[in-house]
Amino acid sequence: MSEPWSTRMADSTIARFPALAEEWNYQWGLVLKGIEQVWRAIGDQKYFDYIQSNIDRFVQSDGTIRGYRVDEYNVDRLNTGKVLFALYEKTGDAKYKRALDLLRSQLDTHPRAPSGGLWHKQIYPNQMWLDGLYMASAFWAQYESNFANRNSELVIGNWDDIAHQFILIEQQTRDPNTGLLYHAWDESKQQRWANSATGCSPHFWGRAIGWYGMAIVDVLDFLPCDHARRAELIAILQRTLDAIARVQDQKTGVWYQVLDQGARAGNYLESSASCMFVYAMAKGARKKYLDEKFATLARRAFEGILAQFVTTNANDTINLHFTCQSAGLGGTPYRDGSYEYYVSEPIITNNHHGVGAFLLAAAEIESLDNIQK
Repeated sequence: MSEPWSTRMADSTIARFPALAEEWNYQWGLVLKGIEQVWRAIGDQKYFDYIQSNIDRFVQSDGTIRGYRVDEYNVDRLNTGKVLFALYEKTGDAKYKRALDLLRSQLDTHPRAPSGGLWHKQIYPNQMWLDGLYMASAFWAQYESNFANRNSELVIGNWDDIAHQFILIEQQTRDPNTGLLYHAWDESKQQRWANSATGCSPHFWGRAIGWYGMAIVDVLDFLPCDHARRAELIAILQRTLDAIARVQDQKTGVWYQVLDQGARAGNYLESSASCMFVYAMAKGARKKYLDEKFATLARRAFEGILAQFVTTNANDTINLHFTCQSAGLGGTPYRDGSYEYYVSEPIITNNHHGVGAFLLAAAEIESLDNIQK
């Protein structure tokens, strides 16, 4: 097939979902971020128009965002804001900058745990989830890079804070035996799902670590090259993806929903996490943060994704199967973080988590291939 996989998935998504969502949330923001990469790679206006039409259903002329409230203090709500940078850059429309300012203002008053970690949501006090680093810190870094005065003490402090979020959660969630990261950490150790000694949730959920890996490679695009803790973030990326490589399924090249328990009844090969690991590995290798072996691992994994998860329809649109619909901790009904919980969540075809991650993974693999041509 001569047409790139990223383009095929972008075209399939546009055909399936003229309007991606009815509410402002992170899932379809991930899809638009993937489509943005396709637009940047080939320059076709239809992809930019699709991003803009979906965003304009929510962003008003005064910069307010339909359905978004700062005082909800939910880091997930920041993720879709990432595509506003491209819209503002290309159009110059002030409403996109106002919306970016509004989203950025959340971080000024967002509640924090005693260690300085941003709460995942106001309804989840003193908890950091790996997912949240992709939602908040990657947005925050791009905002600082685009709009802030790099020499001010305030901005230097913000870069320190961004780096601290990554370093803190890795210190608290990394398992010394496997090198894998637990899904979440409750600094208060009060949650029923939290280990009473460590505060960590009990399992290694694939997509959680996928979010974290993607967040690091994206933040490194913006974190100043001379920042004192940049090398620490690169080292975290290296050791985290080394651990991920060790649990890659040898037969298929992809990864399981619960990463270290592939042989256990009920576990399954999961598409969104597999795509996220490909993105982090391929981008990390392309940017020289990672050894070249990760480019090889990413390519093998992407071949596995195509074989295990992708099918083609009669009209030549493509589908992505075996995506976990959602997974979290606490809440109502209560999610206890057990193995049985993670493998019981619905498995969906063409779910936004998977499609968005596939778009990003495909675009990065194609970028690697272009470098070698």
